[in-house]
Amino acid sequence: MSETNVNDARYKLSPFKPLSAEQLKLKNKILEFIKQHLNHSKHAVFTIYGEAGTGKSVVLSQIFNTLQTAARSDPESDIYGTKNIFLVNHPELLKVYQEIAGEQPHLFKKDFDRPTTFINRRHKDHVLYDIAVIDEAHLLLSRPDRYNNFDQQNQLTEIIHNSKIVILVFDDNQVLKTKSFWTRERLAKLVQPYPHDSYVLHNQFRMQADPKLVDWIDDFTHGKIGSIPLQTGQFDFRIMDDAEEMYQLIKNQNKRVGLSRIVSTTGYPSKLDGGKHYIVEGNFKLPWDQYNYSSQSWAEKPETINEVGSIYTVQGFDLNYVGVILGPPIEYVASTDRVTVNLDKVTDSEIFKRRADLTDPKELQEIKIKLIMNTLNVLLKRGVHGLYIYASQPELRKRLSQN
Repeated sequence: MSETNVNDARYKLSPFKPLSAEQLKLKNKILEFIKQHLNHSKHAVFTIYGEAGTGKSVVLSQIFNTLQTAARSDPESDIYGTKNIFLVNHPELLKVYQEIAGEQPHLFKKDFDRPTTFINRRHKDHVLYDIAVIDEAHLLLSRPDRYNNFDQQNQLTEIIHNSKIVILVFDDNQVLKTKSFWTRERLAKLVQPYPHDSYVLHNQFRMQADPKLVDWIDDFTHGKIGSIPLQTGQFDFRIMDDAEEMYQLIKNQNKRVGLSRIVSTTGYPSKLDGGKHYIVEGNFKLPWDQYNYSSQSWAEKPETINEVGSIYTVQGFDLNYVGVILGPPIEYVASTDRVTVNLDKVTDSEIFKRRADLTDPKELQEIKIKLIMNTLNVLLKRGVHGLYIYASQPELRKRLSQN
């Protein structure tokens, strides 16, 4: 496979990409679950748990292609003639899945949709689908949201009611907003009334890094600054003192192997007004990612090397090399030797929408800190071959350089 194809998001989510033994075991387990519950009167739910980069999406892609192939071409199959849908709340990922569908004989672009669109259509036509597959279910709305034309209480509840079987992937470390606030406990409580099963994927497929470095990232996003493990293998990990220097490094990697980008947490001017808003750190100055009206995903557009990516454009995507700016809200506290979040410096107004079931001030503060750290977790785990980190706060920058 050429470098261009390997960098193509369609290749990474291809229904024909070879699966590991663990992934294949999971696929077969889910297909058996579907066979057992397809003709039962009760709704059924299967949950795939896994951290960022554990290959959840490629398993879903292969399962859905298998289902649609049987549904449309195999009269001997129990799946033949079933009505199935693949749902994803992330618009950039949806573009990739629809591109894949255009290239496969048994996948149609209309098979892939946004959850709100699916739910609103079912409220009009009352059609019960057989199987609904949900990627990035941790992004499903868990409260009404007029901005997204969702008037009910919980998107997952609505999808279950409108489907015989739901297959979903979930990672509570990728929950990013209060309007889509989830925990494993909340999810378990919601699916408890239905026949359900689950599986946990453990192996890290995206980052070609020492597992000890992945553990370091996990600790960091939970507030702990451990000693950075000595690097083995080819993964390039660096703590940077200068954001512009990091950008030049990313540009060089992008020229060399492609698909390398600068990304950032919140903490810089950001408004949904169609204008450009800049991240400035010393000599470094680039605009945030612009709204992507094209069918090509943001990370794959060559010109986005001149923008700073966010969770809205890179969640769910692989980058070869990623430079992560830890914005002003990510702070080091010397007295505890820990990392925390200064909520007063969060500039993304979309993250913390008010909701009636989250009223305890202490709990709400903990949730908000968790959401920002989850954003950081997503960004730090984008790079396949390398990760560079620059911290805006001088104290944090100094502390990281001491490792």
